[in-house]
Amino acid sequence: MSNNVVIPTSSIFKDDILKGKVAFVTGGGSGICKGMAEALARHGAKVTIVSRTLSKLEAAAKEMRASTGGEFLAIAADVRDHKQVQVAVDRHMAHYGRLDILVNGAAGNFLSLSQHLSFNAFRSVIEIDLIGTFNTTKICFPHLKASKGSIINVSATLPYNGQVFQSHACAAKAGVDALSLVWANEWGPLGIRSNCIAPGPIANTVGMSKLAPEGTDNVRVPIGRLGEVRDIEHATLYLASEAASYVTGQVLIVDGGNWLQPSLEFGYPQVCEQELNMREIMEPEKAKAKL
Repeated sequence: MSNNVVIPTSSIFKDDILKGKVAFVTGGGSGICKGMAEALARHGAKVTIVSRTLSKLEAAAKEMRASTGGEFLAIAADVRDHKQVQVAVDRHMAHYGRLDILVNGAAGNFLSLSQHLSFNAFRSVIEIDLIGTFNTTKICFPHLKASKGSIINVSATLPYNGQVFQSHACAAKAGVDALSLVWANEWGPLGIRSNCIAPGPIANTVGMSKLAPEGTDNVRVPIGRLGEVRDIEHATLYLASEAASYVTGQVLIVDGGNWLQPSLEFGYPQVCEQELNMREIMEPEKAKAKL
C-alpha cells in the first residue's frame, strides 16, 4: 500500500443534515450497516435497526445511543418473512410516525464453488438478500411515498466480473441492482429515489474476515488502501440527503477501484481447475498437496 494514502478521519457533512428524518435499516445491528445506521443518527435522523436477534440489536442500539446521542429503536424480524417485516414496519410507524430513509442491508454470504454449493444454501442467500429487499421495500412503499423518501440498497461489485466462489451472492446482488433500477423508474414520478451502494473490501468487518483470503490487507487497490466503514457512511449520507435529490437509479461503487482488477485471490484459476472446496483452500498444505 502507498504510504501517501489519506484516510478521512471525520464526517464531511453538517451534523444536522438529516434533522427531522427517520430511517429504517435492515441488518443495522452489525457490520457495515451498523455504521450506516450510526452515521444517519449522528447527522440528525432517528433510526430503527432490524435484524433477527433482538439481544444483539438491543446491545448495538445501546452502544450507538451512547456514541451518537441519537434515538434508536431495535426490532427483531427476519426479512425473508414478509409478515415479520410488516409487524416491524408497523411498530416503526407507531413509534416514529414517518419513514424517510430505507436502507436494505440484511444479507448473508460465504465462499463456495458452485458445484459445492447446496441447494438450500443458494436459496437462503437469495431469500435474505433479494427477496428480503423486495419484502421490506414493498411494505415500506406507502410510507416512502408519503415522505418522498430515499431507498438505499446495499449491493456488491461481485456480479460485475463474475466473482468466483460467489455465484449465490452474485445472483442475489444482481437482482437487487435490477430491482433498484425498476423502483427508480416506477416510483420516481412519486418522488421516491432508489439507489444502491456497492462496497468493496472493508477493513475490520466480520464480512472481510469471513470472505477475504489471508493477506488481503496488502491487496493493491488502485486508490491505495482498503475501505473503511466510514467510506460507506459518507456514501449513505450523500444518498440520503438533499445533496442527492437529483440522483436515482444509480449504483454507487465505493471500493477504491478494486472491482476493476482481476480476481486472483485463492490461487485462481488452479483452485477452479482442481475443484477445491473452501476447507482445502483455507488450509494451504492440503491445497498444495492436491495441486
